[in-house]
Amino acid sequence: MLSKNELEGKIEIAKNNIVEWFEYWEGNVFITFSGGKDSTAMLHLARSLYPDIPAVFSNTGLEMPEVVLFVKQQENIEIVRPQMAFHKVVEKYGYPIISKAVAQKVYEIRHSRSNFARNRKLSGEIGLSLPKTYRYLLAAPFKISDKCCNFIKKEPIKRYQKKTGRKPMIGIMAADSRPRLLSWKKFGCNAFGKKSGPESRPIMSWTTEHVWAYIKKYNVPYSKAYDLPGVHSTGCMFCGFGLQMDGRPNRFERMKETHPKQYEYIINKLGMREVLDFIGAPY
Repeated sequence: MLSKNELEGKIEIAKNNIVEWFEYWEGNVFITFSGGKDSTAMLHLARSLYPDIPAVFSNTGLEMPEVVLFVKQQENIEIVRPQMAFHKVVEKYGYPIISKAVAQKVYEIRHSRSNFARNRKLSGEIGLSLPKTYRYLLAAPFKISDKCCNFIKKEPIKRYQKKTGRKPMIGIMAADSRPRLLSWKKFGCNAFGKKSGPESRPIMSWTTEHVWAYIKKYNVPYSKAYDLPGVHSTGCMFCGFGLQMDGRPNRFERMKETHPKQYEYIINKLGMREVLDFIGAPY
């Protein structure tokens, strides 16, 4: 259990990051708001300092209905939408499965211009190697890629940013993944020098425990999706990234019970049945 001092220390660090970011850009900033617990805590914290900071929600069409409803209940939230629908991304580029790194490598190897280039990518001479555990995916009878997040989530936000000139504040944490941890070590919480563009990650040093402690301490309303059985994350419903790390029931098994309409769509109409059968995942 967190001590009071530990939580307060994390809050102060996050506040300092927010103030630095806000003042550096003279208030020309915005919050990327997913409706999940992390961005909910960050939104509350940021607006405790600057109540008028705008927030942007990318409505991908893949969010849980409970999340979308929660977002629409918040104030000063601009909703943006992708220009390419999920089914079009899957059709053109492929399904998001296993992890971004694995899906990206499978896509790159499959789209090599020559056997020489293919073998170099496969071995890791070019970029990271594809783990032997997942090389069977190269023979999958369907497309695989990491492109979904770029088209569905990031593109609408970047479009908003380009239109307004505002700089983003994002509710992500280093504990979420190794790439985020490495990014934190390289750039810190306020990543002014990030190659893809400056962004602030005020709660980068937090963990899930800190987030829930903050929400409880300040009685922050959160999406009712978290009250559903087994739900710990509210990312895109149809995403296959990290599925192999799920316990039982996994996200698709839970979806069958909690959101049968969405389950029917992804499993039978979008072809996820074939994908899950191929990787041996229950649904």
